[in-house]
Amino acid sequence: MPTDLQAVRELAHVGLGNAVADEAFDRFARLVRRQLRVPMAMVAFALPEGFVYPGAEGLLEPFQTERRLRTPAPFTQRVIRTGTAVVVQDARRDPEHHDSYVVQELGLVAYAGYPVFDLRGRAVGALCAMDTRPRRWLADDLAGLADLAAACTAELRMRAERERSRRIQQAAVRANRRSRFLLSLSEAFADATTVDEIEEVIADVATTGIGARYCALALTDNDRRGLTYVSLLHTEPGLPSGYRHARIEDPRPCAQVVRTGESLFFRTTEEMTQAFPRSRGHVDAGMGARSYLPVTAGGVVIAVISFVWEQDREPDEDTFALESALAHYTAHALERARLLDERREAAKTLQLSMLSKLPDVSRLDLACTYSPAARGDQVGGDWYDAVQVDDDAVLLMIGDVTGHDMRAAAKMGQLRSLLRALAWSHDESPAALLTLLDRANAGLGLGASGTAVVARLDRHTGPDSGAYELTWSNAGHPPPLVLRTDGRIERLGSMPDLMLGVKPSVARTDHVTVLRPGETLLLYTDGLVEQRGCNADEWLSDLEAMFARLSTTATAALPVTLVRRLVGDRQRDDVAVLAVRVRVPAPTGPPSPSGPALAERKVAARLTELAPARLWVDDVLEGCGVPLAQRRTVMLLTSEVLTNALDHGEAPFVATVEVDEKRVRIGVRDSSPAQPQLREPKIRDFGGRGVQFLERLASRWGVDRHQEPVTRASRRSRRKGKTVWFELDRLPGTVSVPRRTV
Repeated sequence: MPTDLQAVRELAHVGLGNAVADEAFDRFARLVRRQLRVPMAMVAFALPEGFVYPGAEGLLEPFQTERRLRTPAPFTQRVIRTGTAVVVQDARRDPEHHDSYVVQELGLVAYAGYPVFDLRGRAVGALCAMDTRPRRWLADDLAGLADLAAACTAELRMRAERERSRRIQQAAVRANRRSRFLLSLSEAFADATTVDEIEEVIADVATTGIGARYCALALTDNDRRGLTYVSLLHTEPGLPSGYRHARIEDPRPCAQVVRTGESLFFRTTEEMTQAFPRSRGHVDAGMGARSYLPVTAGGVVIAVISFVWEQDREPDEDTFALESALAHYTAHALERARLLDERREAAKTLQLSMLSKLPDVSRLDLACTYSPAARGDQVGGDWYDAVQVDDDAVLLMIGDVTGHDMRAAAKMGQLRSLLRALAWSHDESPAALLTLLDRANAGLGLGASGTAVVARLDRHTGPDSGAYELTWSNAGHPPPLVLRTDGRIERLGSMPDLMLGVKPSVARTDHVTVLRPGETLLLYTDGLVEQRGCNADEWLSDLEAMFARLSTTATAALPVTLVRRLVGDRQRDDVAVLAVRVRVPAPTGPPSPSGPALAERKVAARLTELAPARLWVDDVLEGCGVPLAQRRTVMLLTSEVLTNALDHGEAPFVATVEVDEKRVRIGVRDSSPAQPQLREPKIRDFGGRGVQFLERLASRWGVDRHQEPVTRASRRSRRKGKTVWFELDRLPGTVSVPRRTV
C-alpha cells in the first residue's frame, strides 16, 4: 500500500476514498471479465487501512457488496509497489502466497494485474483479472488488459484534472471574495472617523460579509481594568444593559480574550455556556455559533469583536481569514478615530481658549455660543468678543477669518487680539477701529483676510436713560439683526464695506440706530445661516423668522437655541453667535434712601406669558444690583408662583416687584380666593411642588387677601382676590426660617 499521504488525499478528493461502487470503474471490470472470459475482475486502489475496489464484477459475497478488503492482497500490492504488471498462472504453486487469504478464501488461482497511475505518475491502484482455475494467459489477453488499465489511468487522471480545476476555481472564488471583502472593508472604514461609525461598519460587514446575525464591539477602558460595549444596538435581543460592561477578571468570553489576546470560537451556544456558565441566562440559547476576536494595536488588545450566528457551525479557514482582516482594519480605524478625537479636542480647546469670557455689563444681558464644524479636527476662524469701555459704553465684535486650519486659527487669534487692544486703548467709532485693524493687519505682515462687524452701544442720558445708541460698521459680514419691542425683526442691512485684508486704505462707514429697553441685537457668522441651494435673502429670511419665534426666549439660551434650530446635524461650518438685550429697568429706578424700587406688570392669562414675565423680573432685579446667584433663586420661585396663578387662579393677573436695600419682594395677584396648598407630590407627579419651593427657599412667603368695595359707578358685586408673595433677604449670609402669613 502506498505511503504517500498526498496520493491518498488525491484519491479521496476524486471520490475514491470510500468503499462504494463507481459506475465507470464497474464498467472497466465488466469489460475485463467479458473480453478475457474470467469469472472475476476488479479495479482496486490502495489506502492505509486496506484496499477499496470501486470497480468489481463476479466477486464472492460479501466482497462484491462491501467493496473493501482489509486483509493483504499480495499480488495487487506488488503491482502498486513495483508499478509493473504481475501475472500468475497458478497461485497454489507459489510457495510464498499459496496459503494467503485471497487464495484460500476468495478462491483466486490465476491472476493478471496492471497498474493504474495518477497524475504524478504514481501507481495507486490496479486493474485485475482473476480466475478460479489455473490459466495460461495469452498475449492478446494481456495486451487487452494493459489497454484497459491505461483507460483506467486516463479516467483517474481526468477526474483528478477535473477536481483540480474545481479546486482552483473554488480557490479563485474564495480569493475573489476575500479581495472584494478587503476592498469593501477598505472603502467602508475609509469614512469612519468615530467609534460609533466604526461599530456601524462592523455590523454591516458582519452580516453581509461574514454571515453573522448579530455582532458587537467592546472597547477596553483606559485603565485596562475593564471593557465596555460601544452600544447594544447590534447585539442579540434581550441582552441586559448590565452586561454592557465587564471587568477584565470576569469569567466572560470577551474578558478572557483581553486577558489572553487569543480568539475564541464556539460551535454552539451550549458549548459557550458550558465554558462560561455565568453567561447562561444572559444570552439567547436559541442562537448558534459564537466567535470572539481580539483587536490589537501595538501588541495590546484594545477591543473585542463578537459575532453570533443563527445556526451551529464548524470553524473554517475562510471565515477566520475574513474575521482576522476585519480585526486588522478595525484596529487601524480605532487608532485613527482616537487620533482624530485627540485632534478634535485639541482644536476645540485651542478655539475656545481664543474666545474670551463676556464681561458682566450693567443694564445689558449678553450671551454667546461657539459651535465647531462637524469636522471637529479643523480649527475655524470664527470669533466673537466684547469690551466694556466704561460704565455707559460697550464694544461688541464678531468676525470670520478665511480658512479652516491652524494657520487660520492663529491669524484669527492675532486679529482678534489686535482689535481687542484697539478697542480698549482707542476711544474711536467702529469704522475707525476697523480701519486701524486693517492697517495693522497689513503693516505687521499678518496677511489675514476675513469679515467682521464692530458695534458700539452708548447709553443715553436724561429721560431716555434706559435706551442705547447703537453704532456699527460692517466689513463684508452678514448683517446684524435687531428684535424690536413690537416683535419686528429689523435687518441692519446697509451696504457692507469691503472685507478685511484686501485694501487697508478703503473708507469705512458708521451706521447709527437706537436700541431700546427689551430689544435684542444679534451678531452671527455665516455658518448659522448659509445653506446650499439658497440665496442670501432666503437664508436671512429663515433666520429672521426663527429669531422672531424665539422672542420670549431668555437671552442666555438664545444663541444655542438658534444654532440647534437652524443648523442641527447639518452643520458644515463653524458658528459664532453673540446676542445683547437691553434690560428693562424699574420705572422708579434702583432702590435709594428715598424709597424702594417698584415695578408692576400685567400678565395675560396664558402660559406663553410666563417667559416674558420672567425676563422682566430678571431685568428689574439686575438693574437694582441683585447678584446673579440670588436672581436665579428668585426666577425659580417667580416661575412657580406665576405658573400656579395661571393654572389655578382667575384673571386679571398682575406681577409686582419691590426691591430695597435689605430684601427682594415678588408678588402675583389674581382674582381667585383659592389659597395655595402645601402638598406632598409623588415622584411621578408633574406638579404640586411650588409651595414646597417657597417653604424651603424663600426667607418669607405669604398670601394677602383682597376685597374691593362696591363703587357708585359700578353695580358689580365685590371682587375677591389674593396676592401670593415671597421675600428673599439681600444681606449675604442671612439665614432665616421661612415664615408663612395669611
